[in-house]
Amino acid sequence: MKVTIVGTGYVGLVTGACLAEIGNDVFCLDVDPRKIEILNNGGVPIHEPGLQEMLKRTRAAGRIQFSTDVKAAVEHGEIQFIAVGTPPDEDGSADLQYVLAAARNIGRYSNGFKVIVDKSTVPVGTALQVRRVVEEELKARGLEGSDKHGFSVVSNPEFLKEGAAVDDFMRPDRIVIGLDDDRAGDIAREKMKRLYAPFNRNHERTLYMDVRSAEFTKYAANAMLATRISFMNDLSNLADTVGADIESVRRGIGSDPRIGYHFLYAGCGYGGSCFPKDVQALAQTARENGHTLRVLEAVEAVNHDQKEVLVNKIVKRMGEDLRGRTFAVWGLAFKPNTDDMREASSRRIIEALLQRGASVRAYDPVAREEAERVLALDLADRPDDMKRLHFMKTQQDALTGADALVIVTEWKEFKSPDFGHLKSELKTPVIFDGRNLYEPESMSELGIDYYAIGRPHVELDRNGSRS
Repeated sequence: MKVTIVGTGYVGLVTGACLAEIGNDVFCLDVDPRKIEILNNGGVPIHEPGLQEMLKRTRAAGRIQFSTDVKAAVEHGEIQFIAVGTPPDEDGSADLQYVLAAARNIGRYSNGFKVIVDKSTVPVGTALQVRRVVEEELKARGLEGSDKHGFSVVSNPEFLKEGAAVDDFMRPDRIVIGLDDDRAGDIAREKMKRLYAPFNRNHERTLYMDVRSAEFTKYAANAMLATRISFMNDLSNLADTVGADIESVRRGIGSDPRIGYHFLYAGCGYGGSCFPKDVQALAQTARENGHTLRVLEAVEAVNHDQKEVLVNKIVKRMGEDLRGRTFAVWGLAFKPNTDDMREASSRRIIEALLQRGASVRAYDPVAREEAERVLALDLADRPDDMKRLHFMKTQQDALTGADALVIVTEWKEFKSPDFGHLKSELKTPVIFDGRNLYEPESMSELGIDYYAIGRPHVELDRNGSRS
């Protein structure tokens, strides 16, 4: 099938590559010429395991192309995926300007029946707005009501985890498709069924529903996962107070099959492109409709405060005034296997350390370039602080001369370091672990002063032995 993807960001690029991989003829459009140049030169503007190899195969096979030519993109695809950004507005609602601009272009250049698929995460009612915009453009061309230039707007939300997006797309646990109950909707259903047929050969994974329910489903899914994270983070702070071990608690409740283990890890808060934005947008949708999602607003509040928990532990151990102190920071991306710095906990933690006068030696195996760009913007009005932020090439380089180690992202390479080397490099053997990578008892036996999230702290004497 001929498919157009509008937007070559995280969702659009993965969607386009995977659809091309299974044999479709895919045209990827972006208004950013820099991105298109990178892609046409064989590069990839985002880090996602398996994506570069897939793009190399599909480019070589001639099944995927990249361009800034809007007219050619619209004319190419019988199915038009809108996969552009929906950044949060000041009130937390999703900014739909890019979605509606894409819709306007489809109406402006449509050359036949189009299935217009909202792949971007959009609030309930967006499909209706897209429909109106397309109708306006067709009317301006004198084509309103034309069977040849008919269209259907479909909601097909993505459920991709950054760092595992290719596998998630190729082996989906569900495919949600929202359709109108009319003749155009029937045509769209047949086309979408044909497009996704390769993913349903073993068993049917597609869930058909009305458009508004499909739009709602995406927000509801992310809100539930964010709730589980904030729930455990809230409990971890109580565990710190009462002397419980949140890791034991996690195993105790996760073994209940009604609960399970997924997204039940305590840490220093969630980030990324989805959870923060989608929680805020769903809460704002509720307010606009006269409702208050009290649980969801608490989820957001807990996550905001959780990003300060590790800083509070550092201040309690080393004092409010951190001038003359140097901290090694391992992990900058909001999660492993991505270079995404959006709402990353590292940004808040590093800013707080610098604000108190500390120096930071930061390392991330993938996100260094993006972190340098983002933190330069964060600290644009604080040049003195920026001078004390250094990005290192290796995790060992980050340790050299540091007073303590702060772990923010749970990259695999951080899980089994050489603790003897770590102790010898640090001025004081102290670890502040925002992802609970190590066992407190093991750390104390090694003479490391270890502070985790919701886990017991074992006091050491001046000689580095257990008190």
